[in-house]
Amino acid sequence: MVRVSEPVAMHMSDGLLNAPTSLLFVAVAVAGVGVALAKARGDLDDRTAPMAGLVAAFVFAAQMLNFPVLPGVSGHLLGGALAAILVGPWVGALCVTIVLVVQSLFFADGGVTALGANVTNMALVGTAVGYLTAVALRRLAARNKGGLAVVAFVSALVNTVLASFGFVLEYAIGGQGGVAFGTVAAAVLGVHVLIGIGEGLITAVTVTAVAAARPDLVYLLRGVPQKLELRA
Repeated sequence: MVRVSEPVAMHMSDGLLNAPTSLLFVAVAVAGVGVALAKARGDLDDRTAPMAGLVAAFVFAAQMLNFPVLPGVSGHLLGGALAAILVGPWVGALCVTIVLVVQSLFFADGGVTALGANVTNMALVGTAVGYLTAVALRRLAARNKGGLAVVAFVSALVNTVLASFGFVLEYAIGGQGGVAFGTVAAAVLGVHVLIGIGEGLITAVTVTAVAAARPDLVYLLRGVPQKLELRA
């Protein structure tokens, strides 16, 4: 996510999208979260359920902390890749959705009318992309702590950039922020590459810390033979 003075932030506020586009992505978000709810039942167990609560709390807290990216521009954790790596894509999507709903309704962080688009971008697209990237690199993650850190970093970077592309697509469909599409696309995608680096560092540190203490709690590593002990 990015905070700037112009209305080009991925964590969208009210008024950036017209009503039909907002309603369209409410429908997309409801459908996606419904699928995640159905699929998450198979992933919830004695390890995943408590971890999901911790992940949601961590993402919520981390999103309240901004880090500088450029003069006048700051970013914070999106959390999709982090959640997916630790608790799986379905439970992870639900964790991020809960965070976004609470932020929107109680902290005015993200508009209520834009909630569907924000959930689509960060909870659905971000989590799915982050997890698919991590799965593609899972053998590297299983080698050692360094490999896991690299996978977490890359997954979070890709998650951030492609989630921001979701905003660009939505703005192209029904944007009404008063900013030219080309300006929005260049600003959002360019800045989110930088934010993705910060996201990647936070995700890598967090995931490797969990793996060092309890590798069995890292969803990505389940069922994958580890060549080296992650505690090393």
